Amino acid sequence: MIWVGALGLGLLFIGVPVAFALGLAGMLGVWMTGIPLSVTATRLFTGVDSFVFLAVPFYILAAEIMSQGGITARLISIASVATGWLRGGTAFANIGTSVMFAGISGSAVADAAALGRVFTEEMPKEGYTREYSAAVTAASSIIGPIIPPSGLAIIMAAVTGLSVIDLFLAGIGPGLLMAAACAAVVAVGALRGRLPRPRRRAPSGDSALKMVVEALAVITLPVIIVGGMIAGIYTATEGGGIAVVYAIFLSVVVFRAMTLHGLWLAFLRAARTSASIYLLVAAATILSYALNLLGIADWVAGAAGIFQDSPILFLFAVALLMLVLGTFLDIGAAILIFAPLLMPVVRELGIDPLQAAMVIMLTLAMGLVTPPVGVVLFVVMRVGRIGLIPLMRALVPFLLAQLIAIAIICLVPGISSYLPSLLN
Repeated sequence: MIWVGALGLGLLFIGVPVAFALGLAGMLGVWMTGIPLSVTATRLFTGVDSFVFLAVPFYILAAEIMSQGGITARLISIASVATGWLRGGTAFANIGTSVMFAGISGSAVADAAALGRVFTEEMPKEGYTREYSAAVTAASSIIGPIIPPSGLAIIMAAVTGLSVIDLFLAGIGPGLLMAAACAAVVAVGALRGRLPRPRRRAPSGDSALKMVVEALAVITLPVIIVGGMIAGIYTATEGGGIAVVYAIFLSVVVFRAMTLHGLWLAFLRAARTSASIYLLVAAATILSYALNLLGIADWVAGAAGIFQDSPILFLFAVALLMLVLGTFLDIGAAILIFAPLLMPVVRELGIDPLQAAMVIMLTLAMGLVTPPVGVVLFVVMRVGRIGLIPLMRALVPFLLAQLIAIAIICLVPGISSYLPSLLN
């Protein structure tokens, strides 16, 4: 088992793509058990043979269409008007836009790329430093994979057996708490007079009415997805299809901001992203299968025995482990490998599985903004033309605040479980 882990990490560190690193490490593990390597071909297909996984391409496509359909500019305008009377209002608008964008894209990288281009250019014009502008964007973007609809929640549901609807609802409280943590850091800076007032004026008359109508049209998308699933009208996969149709309707018919060429590009990008996710899922399935053959489940159960009388301490230990893993391992791959191993122990210790799922997802998402493999970090650096050290220096207060938020989620199960229990 040690050799399997060493091979996987070694391949990652020398730059081998994540899916291939996981697949090769899994093949080594299968070979070590004496089982024919031909089994891995079967595992590749069974890994993605899940009805739940059918939802992934639909949500990715809906997010691509909405991102290119003029939605980003409208969300920014809405958030800016709502916070325009506050000192530091544009920083608050950055966070608010991330929350609304999360309900559309479900992706931290998409959030950072789409909003980073705008805010890292506009905020310095009002008196913010480029580093601070980029730090707010990076910190708030990790809300994207948590607030529904969430691609990570779909992956988590597929490998743990939890309900997609429950995971969607469970992500609302923690996602908003993470946003509140970022807003608290901005509020402290504003109270100390370190942040400027926004220069944008609120629209009036017909412009204000038009903005309200557009806001309602955009915000309706996550409501349609989650609301229909809660009402039992359709499944997560069918909800994804409805999201695509609604996104096309808004972008092409209502806003008229997307051409047929743009629609084709959205389909192309969604196909590439979906293919990479499916390849990752298939490869991680091989590694998970190999680790189970080598007895990792028994090892995890034995190690968890230490926390038999302290389930909360076990949850903090899981959070610490995921924080470390998230710094160098793809977030989807980490969920695919470790969530199925940890969930039986979580249930045995009496911890709410939804609470544990949120802690795993949030702490892994923190790895998106920490080196050496922080994808969001490098996206923001590129679009904002900022160095790593200055950005990390500005990002530290936000990360500390979000770690405090995760600790609160570990201590208070109701933040994650209240809405699902209310539904049930």
